[in-house]
Amino acid sequence: MLLKGDRTSIVRDMGGFVVRVNMPGWLKPRPTDHGHGPLAMIMESSLDPGRLIAMHEHRNDEIIPWVPFGVMRHDDKTTGRLVTDSKHLLVMNAGRSFWHSEETLSSDPPLRMLQIFVRPRAVDLDPRIQHGPIPLRRPNTWRHLVGPEGGDAPFHIRNTIDLFDIRLEPGARLVFPHMRGRDLYFYVYSGLLFAAGQTFAEGAQGLLLSDRELSLESKTQSTVVAFLIDPHAPITRKGTVGDHRKIPPVILIRTLRKWRQLWKWRRSY
Repeated sequence: MLLKGDRTSIVRDMGGFVVRVNMPGWLKPRPTDHGHGPLAMIMESSLDPGRLIAMHEHRNDEIIPWVPFGVMRHDDKTTGRLVTDSKHLLVMNAGRSFWHSEETLSSDPPLRMLQIFVRPRAVDLDPRIQHGPIPLRRPNTWRHLVGPEGGDAPFHIRNTIDLFDIRLEPGARLVFPHMRGRDLYFYVYSGLLFAAGQTFAEGAQGLLLSDRELSLESKTQSTVVAFLIDPHAPITRKGTVGDHRKIPPVILIRTLRKWRQLWKWRRSY
């Protein structure tokens, strides 16, 4: 069964910096975790031109800023200034401690990107950073961007999860990436998809708790990211952001869902 989540209602506006938080684990009927295995969360972040997010620390998060359009300007205490855009990817393996800042210049276009937080296999690993060009995007073709250490992906993270992206033309029909023993999670950055009898608009997400093939049809030009996740991979839940102490406990999420179901039932009579 394909589980669907509509555009998240968890939004934080910090004046020129807006964050929409997506919790993969909350798509399940009875969630036990806000994440799903190594995938802790997906943040859709928007920065106005001329906005600076000052130097701050991350610990025990594997962070992938994915920038399909626009420019994200990065600075850190180790490598200095780097630019992430549609042709370059940045992966921050924070480990025991990593400091960085993000900004857009006043001459830059508005930025809307995804910040992907992955749980590493263990706490306090050595910090490191990866940055470089990525393969050119080909229409209707999945592009493999990130994977586990020792794999074929051009960038690596320290757990069993693979990241793909795609630009779909209207009417395109194909299958999501799939791999034995891996669950599928996907996020529609833009456009409109049809999969397993359901429609997924911009900001929608899907979770398939199975390694079977899943077909899709793109109704409009669409941009999508997809993850293949080992739900049984060893993880640590000590990330500064991915497992922040202020994330609501799952018991609260279950209670809210029951309340909403009761409210809908009472309104139907």
